[in-house]
Parts: sequence; C-alpha cells; structure tokens
Amino acid sequence: MRFHRTTTLILVLLVGCIALFGCKKKEEAPPPEATVTPAAVETPAPVATPAVVAFKVTSIDLGKAIDTSKKVTDPTTTFGPKDTVYAVANSEGTATSVKLTAKWTYGDKGKSVKDDDVTITPSGPTATDFHISQAKGLPVGHYKVEVLADGVSAGTKEFEVKK
Repeated sequence: MRFHRTTTLILVLLVGCIALFGCKKKEEAPPPEATVTPAAVETPAPVATPAVVAFKVTSIDLGKAIDTSKKVTDPTTTFGPKDTVYAVANSEGTATSVKLTAKWTYGDKGKSVKDDDVTITPSGPTATDFHISQAKGLPVGHYKVEVLADGVSAGTKEFEVKK
C-alpha cells in the first residue's frame, strides 16, 4: 500500500503543478512601441508661392482730381483751360525698376507739350499719377497723353480742352 500511496501522492503533486503552472495566465506582451518610419512622418504641405506677375500697365484714367491713393475721383475727358488734367497709370505685377513716362501732346500734329518721367519699383497693383496745367490756361483743342513703360507704349488717352 505504501507504493500506492506514494505514487498517488506524486501523481497528485504532479497534476497540481501542471494545473498550477499550466493554467497560469500568460502576461500580455506590451504593445509594440510606435515606430516612426519615413513614410509615416507627416510632411508639411508645400506653401504656395504666388506666381511672379510681370509688370504691365492695365489702364490709364483721366480726371480733374485724384485722392490720396492716386485714384481719379472726377473722371472725364473734357476739361476747361484752367483745370489740372490728371492721368493715372494703373499697373500690376512686380519689377525691380520701371521708368514710366507720360508724353502730353496737343493738336492734330501732336505738338509736344510736356514729358513727365518717374521711376517706380512696383510689387503689386500700383497707381502712378501725372498731371498737366498752365497758369495762363491750356489752349483749347484736342490733346493726347501716351504712357510708356521703359520706353515702350503702354497706352494712350485722348481728351479735349473746351472753353
């Protein structure tokens, strides 16, 4: 009987150990640490750089007055002899330097009355003003102002001086 008792005891101990260690809940492995791969790295969206717009005169406005932003406030193409005639060259674009010239002419033969030059460094919409007047008054007749950008005609405007 002794054999049977010892065997039973060993067998119970063995089954107990197997049950105890075999049924032991396995510890969960920690979640893998986040790894950064080059594909997973967020790259900032490229910043859109505005396209460089070449300088150009977009319009020429005539009038009897301009405001502080050089916009014509009293547009017209008919003036009195004692009026100051304003010509505003509106432009857009950028350039390191642009020479604008206003050539004022009178009559059918285009007699030169006055040339105005100004050098600007535009970096977007720009208004450049020119003007003509005479203390004794402008002669009655037909006039024309031509605006040139670096010597190339950018446009003309005709106007009239009436009594």
